[in-house]
Amino acid sequence: MRLNFVFTEVATGLRRNLTMTIAMIMTTAISLAFFGAGLLVANQIGDMKSLYLDKLEVSVYLQDTATAAQRESITSQLDSSPEIASYQYLDKAAAFARFKKLFKGNPQLLDQATQEDLPATYLVKMKDPERYTVLAQQFPNGKNGVDQVQGQSQVLDRIFSLFNGVRNAAIALALLQALAALLLISNTIQVAAFNRRVETGIMRLVGASRWYTQLPFVLEAALAGLAGAVLALGGLVAAKFLFVDKTLAEPIRSGIVPPIDLGTILAISPYVAGVGVVLASVAAYVTLRLYVRL
Repeated sequence: MRLNFVFTEVATGLRRNLTMTIAMIMTTAISLAFFGAGLLVANQIGDMKSLYLDKLEVSVYLQDTATAAQRESITSQLDSSPEIASYQYLDKAAAFARFKKLFKGNPQLLDQATQEDLPATYLVKMKDPERYTVLAQQFPNGKNGVDQVQGQSQVLDRIFSLFNGVRNAAIALALLQALAALLLISNTIQVAAFNRRVETGIMRLVGASRWYTQLPFVLEAALAGLAGAVLALGGLVAAKFLFVDKTLAEPIRSGIVPPIDLGTILAISPYVAGVGVVLASVAAYVTLRLYVRL
């Protein structure tokens, strides 16, 4: 196989259909950018779970009318439960001291709260923080001295649901854009094959294999897919510095949200590039086999 001839044909094909090639690259880039954004959001969800799960506690709030016998019963059940890693009992004074520490930056709230407003509380750490509902089932609200059981995971579940929604929306947009990119790639390859039908016909007459005549068109699509992936990754890096880092600057400094570093974008780059090259190549090959029949 004469590689020089193949590469020359690829360059010729890209140059002849320059505007369609640019459109194909831009459409592929947008699709891959949404796909990469979906991967980054999924990675962020994993990092946030790792960051928060070890710190989560479940609060068992007691009724003001809870008796000493009921507290002893709760303590005994916590001691014997295999789901519990550790726990701490806070009476009203200790709960109020903790409240003042947590909300020391909000003097208006502290002025309105009194020690009597806060219930005695058990702060419980679960061995598996995602199984906090086990504790809620063990201590039903309003029974045996327990007012209510509240897990911090409930708040995180809502946050993670929001992130999951963003990830799913990004993946859905990526699929729609991918469909547009595939149609555009198919159309571009058909036009390129039509423009070079004389050359490919002569090649077939002199004994060139079908694969040899199809290879330049497949490589054109693969190069366009790779160029789209490079643009998509460049767009993700630009979005990180120009939008994400500025918008989430305070939560990142506070440690609430882990930052998206360049290493994470580099880690997903092989997947983005691979998807771009493979999809474009397969679309071109299928088009040549089904519609052009070189």
